[in-house]
Amino acid sequence: MKDADTGRTAGLDGSGLHVGIVRARFNDAVTRALADACLAELAALGVADRHVRLVEVPGALEVPLALHALAERDEFDALVAVGCVIRGETYHFELVANESGAGVTRVALDHGVPVANAILTVDTEAQAWARVADKGRDAARVAVEMARLLDDLL
Repeated sequence: MKDADTGRTAGLDGSGLHVGIVRARFNDAVTRALADACLAELAALGVADRHVRLVEVPGALEVPLALHALAERDEFDALVAVGCVIRGETYHFELVANESGAGVTRVALDHGVPVANAILTVDTEAQAWARVADKGRDAARVAVEMARLLDDLL
């Protein structure tokens, strides 16, 4: 729900926040669209473009290491993981899906920084495209909401 006065999602204010995004290039068109939806929503929530850093890595398995490097900088209020893993005919899907997800969670817990996980794990490319816009926007909202929550709790 958008606030009529600010155009922002009700209750969420990203002004002053610094957000890092790590985008996997594998399944490039999908992940680019995810990142674009996330960036647009961050802007709508008041996060200044100059306070957003987008870095790219080859694939979903590399996302956690780049998130870790950003978290080590202690500059970001929240991070976002962006990727897309599409099921194939081998066990590789499970490996990439499970390990990238575990790595994203580990970064959040090890560094005490919120990490919104927008790494899609789907059976088909059509399923990925059906989720791109919503998942990208949701990741931005989660990042802002969790950054504000941690501000209140810590």
